[in-house]
Amino acid sequence: MHLINLLSLALTPLVAGHTLMTTLYVDGENQGDGVCIRMNRNPEKATYPISPLASDDMACGYDGETASKRICPVPQEGTLTFEFREWPDGTEPGAIDESHKGPCAVYMKRVLHATDDNNAAGPGWFKIWELDYDPDDGDGGKWCTEKLIANNGFLSVRLPAGIEGGPYLVRTELLALHAAQDEPADPQFYVGCAQVFVKGFEGEGEKPRLLEGVAVTIDKSTYDLDVPGLTFNIYDEKLALPYPMYGPAVYRGSSSNSGSRDENAKELTQVRGLKPDGCILARDDWCGFEVSDYSDEEGCWASSQECWDQADVCWNTAPPTGNKNCQIWEDKCSNIDDNCEAGNWDGPPDKGKVLTPALKKVGGSIEPFTKVGRSSHRRRTHKH
Repeated sequence: MHLINLLSLALTPLVAGHTLMTTLYVDGENQGDGVCIRMNRNPEKATYPISPLASDDMACGYDGETASKRICPVPQEGTLTFEFREWPDGTEPGAIDESHKGPCAVYMKRVLHATDDNNAAGPGWFKIWELDYDPDDGDGGKWCTEKLIANNGFLSVRLPAGIEGGPYLVRTELLALHAAQDEPADPQFYVGCAQVFVKGFEGEGEKPRLLEGVAVTIDKSTYDLDVPGLTFNIYDEKLALPYPMYGPAVYRGSSSNSGSRDENAKELTQVRGLKPDGCILARDDWCGFEVSDYSDEEGCWASSQECWDQADVCWNTAPPTGNKNCQIWEDKCSNIDDNCEAGNWDGPPDKGKVLTPALKKVGGSIEPFTKVGRSSHRRRTHKH
């Protein structure tokens, strides 16, 4: 019987109290926990806010400069839905503690290759959605994070119309203001990034990253306590509204590129970050591949070793979103062992069977949050 390192068998430590963006849905379709997501790989601190504010981690979070292996394709003007969890592996319910009230925003950045490291902090970001405080929602108004909680941790945006196709980072940002009035003030940012490939045609589409007043830099110099809104007191009996939303205005997109297309226009083709051929069990970035065919005892045990070697990698590299699929792979290896011991040396059993479990559906609305009943034109203070 193959023995896996006992430490590898331990479940990923559970973390709660704050929040982590764990999962991307494209037009309502689940891409898989951790798939195409850059996240803090430390399960003990995965849900922690960024500290200090003067950190390049403000771009895509802790470990946000380390790319995911996968890039998720999205259509023009597609809907992206992000799931936030207090418990990254989903073993307990909850998106973010109800005390953590504040605004939300989503940014994008066009990159050369989304699977390259060290391309998050810096210029080129543009905001595609935001929501702060909605005074008309409910009896006393609601912050964006309260709408997030009410929607079971799901937050959605639509891609702006007419942007150029290609690889992007999409950055989610929650700001919790429950300690913003403390001395010293402690505004808590929770950020994460997804890697996507926006479909399009060569030479087409507007480039927000090049537009003055739209594109901004996000790095260690972007946020400090002089930014209006970061020290906003949510406990005032009468809130000092309107909330001074920070950052650039939301880029709404352009319809100028929706006219006739040159018949010779070449569609952009995604070649990086695709799900590998032959992947029969996916666990975020990790894939299990079928073992070699065998027809005798020696080959049977050799293929068993192939299987267990993959199991070791699965257990030892699991992110905070969990390692439950590693047990499925381990069961496959145990089945091969049982067949080897029984003299069934023609295999592997269930060759090529896809083992990835069905992905869950969105557990909330995929309509982007808006303010109730009216369009709000808010004062913005830029500091980038």
